[in-house]
Amino acid sequence: MRDSPTNCFVGLDIGTSQVRCVVGMIDQNSPGKLSIIGHGSAKNSGMRKGMVVHVDDVAEAIIQAVNEAERISGQQIRRATVNVNGSHVLGFNSKGVIAISAANREIAIEDRIRVEEAATVVSLPANREIIQFFAKSYSLDGQTNIKDPVGMQGIRLEVDAHIVTGATPNLRNLAQALDKAEVSPANYSVSSLAAAEAVLSRQQKEAGTLVLDIGAGTTNLIVVEDGEIQHVAVIPAGGTNLTNDLAIGLKTDLDVAEKVKLEHASLLPEHQDKKTATVRVNKQSYSFEFGDIAMITEARVEELLELVDKELIRIKRSRKLPGGVVLTGGTAALPGLSEFTREKLQLPARVGKIQNVGGLVDTVEGTAYCTVVGLMMLDMLLLPNALLPQNGGLVQSFAFADKFIKRFIKK
Repeated sequence: MRDSPTNCFVGLDIGTSQVRCVVGMIDQNSPGKLSIIGHGSAKNSGMRKGMVVHVDDVAEAIIQAVNEAERISGQQIRRATVNVNGSHVLGFNSKGVIAISAANREIAIEDRIRVEEAATVVSLPANREIIQFFAKSYSLDGQTNIKDPVGMQGIRLEVDAHIVTGATPNLRNLAQALDKAEVSPANYSVSSLAAAEAVLSRQQKEAGTLVLDIGAGTTNLIVVEDGEIQHVAVIPAGGTNLTNDLAIGLKTDLDVAEKVKLEHASLLPEHQDKKTATVRVNKQSYSFEFGDIAMITEARVEELLELVDKELIRIKRSRKLPGGVVLTGGTAALPGLSEFTREKLQLPARVGKIQNVGGLVDTVEGTAYCTVVGLMMLDMLLLPNALLPQNGGLVQSFAFADKFIKRFIKK
């Protein structure tokens, strides 16, 4: 199987309802940017809540999305950085400790690698694998909050890390779908990290920010503080749950409820003053009380945000993130969601906007494309150093350096 050229970077977002593919290259006119040169999307009917339940359907959706991206970009795609999704994705903190044996007690790159490996020596069930490892900070002889200890001198080196794991069967099913679609996974990454890479500024990553990637079947969240990943979690609820609630509450079919959600669901107070909402499906009109739609929408979103706040309480960050909440994912387009989130979580909130990208960016500006654009960025950042483009400004323009993101899943 032939890989794509190393100057071409590909992100592949395999979501519950859609598969999206974005292709980028370094913008020769703007050295600090990646330029989008192609994109594609296809409906995905082979997943439930972010997990593969029908390999052939997922493979077919991947093929369709990749073919469209190939047609627009003119590039042949054989490898991509792919997201891992679903409630089986779990994150936990770990610590590694080593002694420095060099005569001059100077920390070398090998020592940093050794202490990180020590942090991954954890007891995992037989059906779980490490997806990603994030070094949050290092300590050297009691001196804490060190970003990179290489070149410093000491005897005892420690690392505080966050490790993300996934269920082996789910990861294998995803790999099988990719194999059937003849796309080689260059890297795997959690969806929320990719979304954070696409929408967060350096200031937000330092101050402390929550990124909520609300998709169809899952809500991925990541907390970034001091430029490091502090917490990763996946909540098995998303836009599809709202559709189901509307179908039950309005006593109507799912396709009608989906149309109602897309056209009339809103959290804005002024929209709730309307009397009736009308949609047309298959040349037939359906009318519903706008108050009923608003009540169902508010109840579902409030329940989701309560689950999010429980995650923040677990890590003692509830109402304590100066960078606030950044909303991404297809459901983030729900009118009034940022204001509602601000009220419920008592934090600043805004809808995320893709940053540091040029080219065909106007065609992927929707919140649903934040994750796949971030995966494209990570596809470049996770290249081995020897293959990285000789353009320091570009790499430095992204906040998550290669050394903080480790790969453990075999290609």
